[in-house]
Amino acid sequence: MTHTAPRVHGLDTLRSLAILSVLVFHIQVFHGFAFNGTGTLPEALVPAARMGWMGVDLFFVLSGYLIGSQLFRPYSKGQSPSLSSFYRNRLFRVLPAYAVVLALYYLLPVWNEDPGHLSALWQFLTFTFNLFVDYQRNQAFSHVWSLCIEEQFYLVLPLIALATMRKPSLPKTAAVLGGLVLLGIAIRAFVLFHTLRPLDAAGESFGLEYMERIYYPTYSHFDGLLAGVSLALVKTFRPLWWIAMARRGHMLTGLGMALTGLAMYLFQNRFQSTTGAAAWGTVVGFPILSLGLGLLVASALSDNGLLRFKVPGAKLIATLAYSLYLTHKELIHLVDENFPPVAQAGRLQWLGLYVTACLFVASALYLCVERPFLLLRDRVAEPRQCESKPAPQGV
Repeated sequence: MTHTAPRVHGLDTLRSLAILSVLVFHIQVFHGFAFNGTGTLPEALVPAARMGWMGVDLFFVLSGYLIGSQLFRPYSKGQSPSLSSFYRNRLFRVLPAYAVVLALYYLLPVWNEDPGHLSALWQFLTFTFNLFVDYQRNQAFSHVWSLCIEEQFYLVLPLIALATMRKPSLPKTAAVLGGLVLLGIAIRAFVLFHTLRPLDAAGESFGLEYMERIYYPTYSHFDGLLAGVSLALVKTFRPLWWIAMARRGHMLTGLGMALTGLAMYLFQNRFQSTTGAAAWGTVVGFPILSLGLGLLVASALSDNGLLRFKVPGAKLIATLAYSLYLTHKELIHLVDENFPPVAQAGRLQWLGLYVTACLFVASALYLCVERPFLLLRDRVAEPRQCESKPAPQGV
């Protein structure tokens, strides 16, 4: 039987915050709520609406930590992980709900939030949408870009782990992680100087190029996953370090919030400027943001962090997070199209109907598709998740 780790209240809280931030951000972008005047978003939601896209990076950190922990756990016991089991589990987790939503796009036109502007099917089936998208023309189901990054990352991560664990050492692991961070910085710097700044100097908009060359591609936006994997490495192979961190939950929370706040400052004009703070944000903003979010995740796992407590409703939202992510943007369109009087009545009525629709659709997708396949995954799992072949210890 597959071992299921106990739920951690702090991770549920962060996962629910991540998906709610993304929802509010997309409401502002695609529904058109303004920040002031009649029909505005509530003031408390304004920061989330402006910076809610960072919820995706929080998902990356959480996913990197959880999946990395699963992958590295056998190594800590002197075993090698079963790659077939690893990839099988990822397929059971991701594909069923994703396939249902993708089918709706191609079989039910009303589901498409941007009719007539859907990328080629092969991009979705191969999880390469984020690398080839023409964002100016095809914005339907565009939020799947982050899922593409995750699946590409987890395709490569076990292979990197196998290579580094043959002769494991702390310097080697640090060099690999640091090298990947520097690679992302170099790529973003190259795009800034050779693509974005020439467009800016010519008085042309560079927002689309930013999205297609920096924000969407895996090779320039994997810092959050690296931060999560780094946490998993420390917890698995450096337990004394982890214990020392776990005793300083409040400090982790403070540092995490400070670094996340710094990233918000650097990113505030990312589409309007290619100099000053915005330029620093383009080049090093993602590593700073990922480090800040990583510290918040560590705080949620600590003994005394502010994020460790159980928050009412967080477990439900966290459980539905994947289904919510797949369906929330489409429902903005469906609510607007099918309930125009509500859309015109005011923000609270629209938000109430939208939240209800999101929870209903996500619950149906989870209960009818996601959860049954997770249970099936556990039933067909091999009794032993790891091979008996010894593996070197340490990092």
